[in-house]
Amino acid sequence: MHTTTKPSSAIPVRSPDALPVELTINGERRALDVEPWTSLLDLLREHLHLTGTKKGCDHGQCGACTVLVNGTRINACLALAVSHDGDEITTIEGLAEDGALHPVQQAFVDHDAFQCGYCTPGQICSAVGLLAEGHAQCRDDVREQMSGNLCRCGAYVNIANAVESVRLARRIDTREEDEAHAAHAPHEAHAPHDSHDPHAAPQAQGPHAAQDPHAPHEAQNAQGDAP
Repeated sequence: MHTTTKPSSAIPVRSPDALPVELTINGERRALDVEPWTSLLDLLREHLHLTGTKKGCDHGQCGACTVLVNGTRINACLALAVSHDGDEITTIEGLAEDGALHPVQQAFVDHDAFQCGYCTPGQICSAVGLLAEGHAQCRDDVREQMSGNLCRCGAYVNIANAVESVRLARRIDTREEDEAHAAHAPHEAHAPHDSHDPHAAPQAQGPHAAQDPHAPHEAQNAQGDAP
């Protein structure tokens, strides 16, 4: 007799090994019970269903699982979820604001910086972290500091173009802001010395005025009166 097994609708039982963890994920505070061996990657994908973060090698070698923890890029597959209790986690789903793509996301679209797209979330999160670090000063720096994120399709040229375009745009914006601030900064006026202080000693006038003993004698030398 053929029988079928229906999926259970019972509420999952809390594991006796689970530990309480609180994380802020994409701006939302989440309280979770997590087994100590659960990676941050598995927490995001399996527990919270944030599947934008990809599982590639699961050994920290491809960068597909890159997320931002307190603004710093890490490989989520190498991090235990319980070790990030209290931290702020940003995934690819949390980069856009008010329906507008993050500048790095938009740059990837503009520069066609993907093919199959599997590595793209990790590439974008890594690029956001790279730009926040501020160490990249040229295109070669971008290439070097993105080298931990692999693209099996070989879209490296366009990826570098996308990240470099955002880096240059931010540098221009920063320069323009500095120039605008300098242009509107108040100029200090140097007020003349007030010689009408009633308590000040009277100043000698005319050719017999007292001379500063430390003043140079350029005027006397110019007239040929120097000894």
